[in-house]
Amino acid sequence: MLSLFRTRCGPKASSAFGSMVQSSARVRYMATVQTTTTGRVPQLTRPKGTPISRERATLTIKDGPIFHGKSFGAKANISGEAVFTTSLVGYPESMTDPSYRGQILVFTQPLIGNYGVPSSARDEHGLLRYFESPNIQAAGIVVSDEAEHHSHWTAVESLADWCAREGVPAISGVDTRAIVTYLREQGSSLARLAIGEEYDADEDEAYIDPEGINLVRRVSTKAPFHVASNKGDLHVALLDCGVKENILRSLVSRGASVTAFPFDYPIHKVAHHFDGVFISNGPGDPTHCQDTVYHLKKLMDDHEQLPIMGICMGHQLLALAAGAKTIKLKYGNRAHNIPALDLTTGKCHITSQNHGYAVDATSLSAEWKEYFINLNDSSNEGMIHKTRPIFSAQFHPEAKGGPLDSAYLFDAYMESVSKYKQSNAKFQKDNKPSPLLVDLLSKERVGVHPGLPDFHGHAAGMVEAQAA
Repeated sequence: MLSLFRTRCGPKASSAFGSMVQSSARVRYMATVQTTTTGRVPQLTRPKGTPISRERATLTIKDGPIFHGKSFGAKANISGEAVFTTSLVGYPESMTDPSYRGQILVFTQPLIGNYGVPSSARDEHGLLRYFESPNIQAAGIVVSDEAEHHSHWTAVESLADWCAREGVPAISGVDTRAIVTYLREQGSSLARLAIGEEYDADEDEAYIDPEGINLVRRVSTKAPFHVASNKGDLHVALLDCGVKENILRSLVSRGASVTAFPFDYPIHKVAHHFDGVFISNGPGDPTHCQDTVYHLKKLMDDHEQLPIMGICMGHQLLALAAGAKTIKLKYGNRAHNIPALDLTTGKCHITSQNHGYAVDATSLSAEWKEYFINLNDSSNEGMIHKTRPIFSAQFHPEAKGGPLDSAYLFDAYMESVSKYKQSNAKFQKDNKPSPLLVDLLSKERVGVHPGLPDFHGHAAGMVEAQAA
C-alpha cells in the first residue's frame, strides 16, 4: 500500500502520513461568541502525580464567587474553563473524554466515586474497555461529595487514588448547585483550583483561557495508528481530533478496520485508498483547525461519492468546510439525557452530549439541510447532504456513557461505506489495509499524554500544506 501512496499521490503525499500544518492564511469563520475574560496562553502541561492531598482547597471563578472545600486528588494548582455535566453515571468515561481537555469539570450528581475506578483492560479489538482515552483529560474535578469508600467488581482503585496518580487536583465539600447556577446565568467561566492556598481572583496570570489554544492539536495522535477488525473487510480513514475509544469500537465492531490520522493530515490526498472517511470528536473552538477545514473542503470537492460522517467536533469541522459558521454556546450541553429531534423521521432520541460550540444552522448552504435539533435550546444537532452520503451529528451516538438510542447512525454510515466499496469492486479496486501497513503502524494513539509538552513541529516525513 505504501507503493500506492507514491504512485497515485505523488512524492509529497507519499513522504508521510500526516501534516502538522500551522498555516494561518485561511480565514477563521465565526459567528457570535459568548465573551470570556482573556488570560495568558500558557502551556497546558499536566502536573506530575502526587500522593493524595487532603488539604484545604479553593475554587475561584474569575470575577465571580469563591468556594472552599477539601482536596481529594493531586496536590497541584491548575486553571481552565469551568463547565458542568448533569450526567448521573459514567464519571470514568467523562473524565477520560478528550473533549474535556483544559476544562474544570463540575459534576451535578452529588456523590461521585462510589463505584471506584476500573482497570485499563482492553477488549478483543485492543481498545480500552472502560475508558475513552488512556488518561484523565479534564484539568480538575469538582464534586459535592467524594465517596471515600467504593464498591464495584471492576474497581481497582478509588477516585482519589486515580486523580492523584494522574496529577489531577480535585475538590469536594462545595455547593455544586450554587456553582452550576452561576455558570448557567453567567456562562462557562475561567476558574482556578488551588490546593493549600488561595489565589487573588483579580490576578490575570492565575488563569488559563483554553479558548485561545488549539486543544485539538494537544489531543490528536501525532502519528497514524491502526485498529484492525476481524468482523469485515471495510477500511475507514479517521481524522483524530480527540477520538473516543467507543467511536473506534463502534466502527471496528461493525466490520471496518480503522486507520487514524492526525487531525490536520491532508486526507483528500489518500481518500481513494479507503471506503469512507470519519471525523471524530474533540475539544475547544473548531475555528482553530483551519487546515483541517481546508482539507475537508478539498475532500468533498475531489471525492463526490465517498461516504463521510462526523461527530461533535467532526460535525462542526464538516460544517465549516461546507461554508457554514459556528457559534459558542453560553454554557454548552454536557449530559446523558438531552433530547434531539430527527427532522427526517420526526422521532426524538435521548442523546449523550459534550460540547460548548454549535453549528449556526442558518448559515448552511442550499446543498445541506438540518438533520437533528436540540429540543432543549433549539440548537443544531446535525446536518445531512441532500444528494451525497455525507452527514454528521453534534451529539454522541456511541454514548459511553449514555443511552444508545442513536447508535443506528453508525449502521447507516456503514451501509453507505459498504455500498461505496461494492461500487469500487466493479473496477477491481480493493481498499483492504496492507498487511505491511498494519504491521508498521502503532495500534493506539501516539504522543497524547497530557504531561507531554505541546507539539508544534512536523512528524517524521510529514509535508506542510500550502495555503489556499
